[in-house]
This record gives sequence, structure tokens and C-alpha cells, in this order.
Amino acid sequence: MSTRTQAPPRPVRIASALTFVQGLGGIALAVALVLRVIGGATPAGPILGAAGVLVLWFGGVLFATVMLFRGHHGARTPVIVTQLLLLGCAWYAYGPSDQQLLGSLGGIFCVVVLVFLFTNEGRRWAMGMDEPEVDKAD
Repeated sequence: MSTRTQAPPRPVRIASALTFVQGLGGIALAVALVLRVIGGATPAGPILGAAGVLVLWFGGVLFATVMLFRGHHGARTPVIVTQLLLLGCAWYAYGPSDQQLLGSLGGIFCVVVLVFLFTNEGRRWAMGMDEPEVDKAD
């Protein structure tokens, strides 16, 4: 695989944009948790810890989506891992947390992003099959 960047196909850019929205949502959740602590939530330590983890995770997600949108092949894997982790969160929301609407919408969103990432165009781009051949001068 080369280190050059090539513009990703449209489905990969759509998946990147959708994942960027998820990243913003995660950062917003972290801010909401901090505001809860400021408002007087009693166990401040665990809530601030969760907010810190969310900021680190979704900050990385935002960085990966920008890199993917710009054409960096290696940024596809963190986006896929994020979708798989959030799919597990959606399952938990649907089943054990008894919030079927939220879980269904979250799961569908993750599956749509994964479908965009695994289209034929997206896979060919990720494997570097769309890159022009470089002539080797002997």
C-alpha cells in the first residue's frame, strides 16, 4: 500500500460525514456530563471520568473522520471499530436498557455507515486498487 493519499469515493466520504456527526454527539454528551457535575451531581468522580473517556474517544473519532475524508486509507479502521462499538451500545439500549426506539435508530445508523464503508468502491479504494500504476524504471 502506498503512502500517497487519493480522494476517497463518494460512499466513503458519506460514511466519514455520518461518523463525524457521531463524534460531535459524543463530545456533546461529554459536555452534558460535565454540566451535570457543575449542576450538583453527587458522584462527581465517576461522571467526570466518563466525560474524559468520551472526550478522548470521540476526539479520536473526529480526527479519524477528517483523515478519512481527506483520503488517508488508515483512518478507515478506527471508523469501522467505532461503528462496531456503537452497534454494541445500540444493542444494549434496545435490549437491557429497554429503550427500543433509541437502540433501533442507533443500530440502523451504525449499519448504514458500515454499508457505505464496505461498498465495492470503498473496498477497492481501501485496498489501493484504484491507484494508478507506477512505472518502475530499471
